[in-house]
Amino acid sequence: MITSSSGTVLNASFTHRLLPYDGADQFLDGAVPFLLDGLDSGDRVLAVCGTGQEMLLRDALGPADAGIEFADPAAWYSHPARTLADCLSQADDAALRGSRLRLLGEPAWTSRSPLEVLEWQRIEAVLNVAFRGTGASLMCPYSATLPAGTVAAARKTHPETVRGGRSLANPGYIDPWAYCEQCDREPLPHPPPGADALKIERADLYWLRAYVTDYARQTPLPAEDRKRLLVAVTEVVTNAMRHGEPPIILRMWTETDAGGAAFVCEVTDEGRWAPDTGYGLIPPRPAGTASGSRFGLWAVRLLCSIVQVRTGDGGSVVRLRLDLPDPAGPVVPDGE
Repeated sequence: MITSSSGTVLNASFTHRLLPYDGADQFLDGAVPFLLDGLDSGDRVLAVCGTGQEMLLRDALGPADAGIEFADPAAWYSHPARTLADCLSQADDAALRGSRLRLLGEPAWTSRSPLEVLEWQRIEAVLNVAFRGTGASLMCPYSATLPAGTVAAARKTHPETVRGGRSLANPGYIDPWAYCEQCDREPLPHPPPGADALKIERADLYWLRAYVTDYARQTPLPAEDRKRLLVAVTEVVTNAMRHGEPPIILRMWTETDAGGAAFVCEVTDEGRWAPDTGYGLIPPRPAGTASGSRFGLWAVRLLCSIVQVRTGDGGSVVRLRLDLPDPAGPVVPDGE
């Protein structure tokens, strides 16, 4: 049973705890009591961890490991918005059955680009808002072998830190929306000189979709991703026409960096979003739309690999990124 710094047993409200560890013993000292407490409480208990950690946990838990669902981090942490939505849905389902979700989740940080790492760190922050009222309990192990910046960011996104069987308030924790503002402090890089640009002056979405399709067909973007792109662009352009200020400009290009190749599409306008809109980071709740969320932009986040938003006195930018396939990989038929 995890206890607070005052020595009292923590209640069943939502908790989100950081488990920093340096070696197997520190990992097990925090993870095993957390998992056993969930089994004793009748929770749905999941452990998302690598093969090495799974073997350590099974050995330490003994027969109790049969009550725990194990999952591979690479599959679980496949997409920021979709993982958040799936996990939140599982927490809601558990609550409806009179139980709670208890998740030991070690994020997959390796082989990710800096932009991907930033988005996963943002998810760590916003789930403190998204999971309020679910009763879920999340514990996130962070190895001392990770880059120092990754562990430092975790201290800002987790309200509590676990040492053995004790949970202590994290003095480095900051408000989730303040953290998101920090993530978006730097302006986006300028589009490349060769980016395709289109000024949108009328609400002809059929023609717009045809234009985007023709451009995307000249790139390696797969057919299924082109369909997602069209839905996402339609939503973002419609939002700009309804709530933004002209001129509205659509730009498209492809780029390659350390994270791989991507198809990039952005929509800019001269308007400024109202504060506290949430930028579509929080999934709509079953009973309605969460305060501060935007359903349309949330759907866009599900459709794209990464969505970046900047808004201020200089206008607003919504930049959509869809990963392009590895040129060395198998060729997928167009199917259209």
